[in-house]
Amino acid sequence: MTPRRARAARRALVGFVAATAAAVGLAWAAQATVTATYTVWTWNVAGWAIHRGSATDALVPTLSSSVQTLGAPLVTLNELCEGQYRALLASLRAAGWPDDPTNFARFEPHGPTDCGGQAFGVAILSKAPLGAASRFVLSSDGSPEGRRLLCAPLESHPHLRFCTSHITPETTVIDGQRITETQLNEVHSRLESFNTAGDTVLFAGDLNSQPHDGRLNRWYSPAVATAHNASNTGAYRELDDTDPRCAGYGETTTPGTAGGRCGQSAKIDMIFVRANRVVGSYSADSLPIASCGARPCSDHRILLGTVRVSVG
Repeated sequence: MTPRRARAARRALVGFVAATAAAVGLAWAAQATVTATYTVWTWNVAGWAIHRGSATDALVPTLSSSVQTLGAPLVTLNELCEGQYRALLASLRAAGWPDDPTNFARFEPHGPTDCGGQAFGVAILSKAPLGAASRFVLSSDGSPEGRRLLCAPLESHPHLRFCTSHITPETTVIDGQRITETQLNEVHSRLESFNTAGDTVLFAGDLNSQPHDGRLNRWYSPAVATAHNASNTGAYRELDDTDPRCAGYGETTTPGTAGGRCGQSAKIDMIFVRANRVVGSYSADSLPIASCGARPCSDHRILLGTVRVSVG
């Protein structure tokens, strides 16, 4: 048989199989939508500001113990030095925490030498294996530190993406614009693009913004409309926004008792999920800051949230 006749025969066979399947009412299997519950643990650890990049003080054991004790399968870390990241991976491997000890974490530097000569940035960890990471550069705040959005899907659920970012502090202004808002809009746009592509996103990180700040109105759903967080036009829920201590705002994630709502200090660490992906109720809790010897481990609290979501 000549090559041309062979190709024609293959096309005819494919057409016959498709026609036969249609005739007997068969259809190719579509991607099934499933629901799953996830617990997310997020912490800005002040790896340089407080720990000066040390991977041998109390920070890494505290991180490892907390992740294991609280049973969170999804973890994000901000302000982490690369040496601390490597030490944490070794600790979790030794404890048998990851399902796949070779594929459970991603690190994204904000600067190659910002931790006393080592890299400094954000990280994602997952008990289940991760897929290929997506790394997005955010607008510069004029400093040597380059902010990023880091995302990775679960290998078993490629349409479930887990993301983190650490947004520039709100006092930074360049050319009359607050870079905090610019970066928030860039992150929001990426999350919306994932949603349009059919992905469910769990986003956790330090936004250097409070729930009632106008720059987060495009994030929060208008269903969040309280005296402590109004004028919202977005499509997302923050897992602590139903906290009865401060409805619509949630619980503080920084030390002190001033600067936030309901007599609290500021809440700037958050876990967002798009409302159309949420199934049923959700919740979050801001945990007291642990001690690392004679000093606090961080100037932020751990935020722990649980949500059931639909994943296509």
